[in-house]
Amino acid sequence: MKLLSSAAALLCLAPLSVTASPHTLFSSSQVTLKEAFPVDGNNPLEYCTNPDGDVLSIKSVDLSPNPPKAGQTLTIQAEGTIHKRIEKGAYVLLEVKYGLITLLRQKPDLCDQIVNVDLECPLEEGTMSLTKEVELPAQIPPGKYTVHADVYTKDDERITCLDARNIQF
Repeated sequence: MKLLSSAAALLCLAPLSVTASPHTLFSSSQVTLKEAFPVDGNNPLEYCTNPDGDVLSIKSVDLSPNPPKAGQTLTIQAEGTIHKRIEKGAYVLLEVKYGLITLLRQKPDLCDQIVNVDLECPLEEGTMSLTKEVELPAQIPPGKYTVHADVYTKDDERITCLDARNIQF
């Protein structure tokens, strides 16, 4: 549950096709690259796809320490704008991996999770800022972790989608 709370705290706050024309006599090929959409601030977060049109526009997320350290307090500071009221029934498609091993794959109710960062539903339109301290357990096994959170309203409209890749403990 502590890992879920930490992941929710981190995350509460597109593919692009490129055609490459090699100058060879034998063939041409098409290469698909994934365009990066980093979240502003001192953090390991990236948007899964272009965030234009998402219900939540994240201005910045700062983590201290970055990267997080087992047994220490993680301080999260985030700012953003909610463009549409978020009500009970909003949900998160959450996946946490340790290397290639999936530790957690859940679909928790967003409103049940945001109480861990001292928020509650409904979340009204407007700007908001958040500062939260999370005690990370000392027993987090060393290794690389990946967190993916795809967040939707009760009407299946994307709130945001975030990835934190290769978080080293």
